[in-house]
Amino acid sequence: MDYYSQKLNQSIVVLLLFLSFPLICFGIRYFPSNDHPDILSEFTEAPDYRNGIHCSRDLIHVAMTIDLEYLRGSIAAVHSTLRHASCPENIFFHFIAAEFDPASPRELTRLVRSTFPSLNFKMYIFREDTVINLISSSIRIALENPLNYARNYLGDILDPFVTRVIYLDSDVILVDDINKLWNITLKDNRVIGAPEYCHTNFTNYFTDSFWSDPVMSRVFGSRTKKPCYFNTGVMVMDMKKWRSGNYRKRIENWMEVQKKKRIYELGSLPPFLLVFGGNIEPVDHRWNQHGLGGDNVKGSCRNLHAGPASLLHWSGKGKPWVRLDEKRSCPLDRLWEPYDLFRRRGWGYQQPLDG
Repeated sequence: MDYYSQKLNQSIVVLLLFLSFPLICFGIRYFPSNDHPDILSEFTEAPDYRNGIHCSRDLIHVAMTIDLEYLRGSIAAVHSTLRHASCPENIFFHFIAAEFDPASPRELTRLVRSTFPSLNFKMYIFREDTVINLISSSIRIALENPLNYARNYLGDILDPFVTRVIYLDSDVILVDDINKLWNITLKDNRVIGAPEYCHTNFTNYFTDSFWSDPVMSRVFGSRTKKPCYFNTGVMVMDMKKWRSGNYRKRIENWMEVQKKKRIYELGSLPPFLLVFGGNIEPVDHRWNQHGLGGDNVKGSCRNLHAGPASLLHWSGKGKPWVRLDEKRSCPLDRLWEPYDLFRRRGWGYQQPLDG
């Protein structure tokens, strides 16, 4: 190749790089627009909730995950907890953020501080590579998010002095004093307290290959009582017993079995059932009126269970902030709305053409 041909080729390469440069930048940078404002700057400050004169100095520890996708749910959950607490200044929130979430832990810390200026909290970073190789496919892709598995690692994530914690999912609101839930007694050396639902068909949570295996199917045989379904979105946890019993590893062992033999279909819940089903402290059903998001496929509207309610839980496919913004809300989504501190409703969704 002669000198002029080489120069021509070099010029073409430089020109192509120059033309492609804006596209490369656009692919790795975020440019806010009026149609999609930065969600992190769109929350209004919550009222300042203060203790009454009767409150002690004893802390109530609450652990929650926090990320960009469920941010409105997390903020509403905190707001509802403070609003109904008899001693809101005694509540210490432990927020667990994903290492590579679009909203960094530092940004989320600033948001929480600006929304709840007097809140006692700490932000922890969850390393997704801790669990990523243990996660198997689920019936809904949202259930494969590594942050769903952060509850398995609370014993390692939280500071050692935290010996008891209430774990809450991001799609809940409280309509009662969390102190009542905090004060339940975990009897008979139990590690977890949660509402049980024994009317459901427990066998449906595991595959035929699980029940046909003579060794695995006997795992529930030694339990002190019949194993029942419980929802892991609301749990009172004795972290001292959790750590000493190495329950994180017990859950991981079942996740490793799942990778090899496919013994369940539903995300992070079945390993908890395998380890704790039949061995938890039953809590009144009022503390987890779950399933309000509908089933995991269609997300249809549902009603409350019979009886009083202290905590509403939009587990399932449908989330109230999404349905409200899309003008297709379920009746019970209106109970969530008063706790929503987001200024611009409907910012991220296309409005119907006939709307």
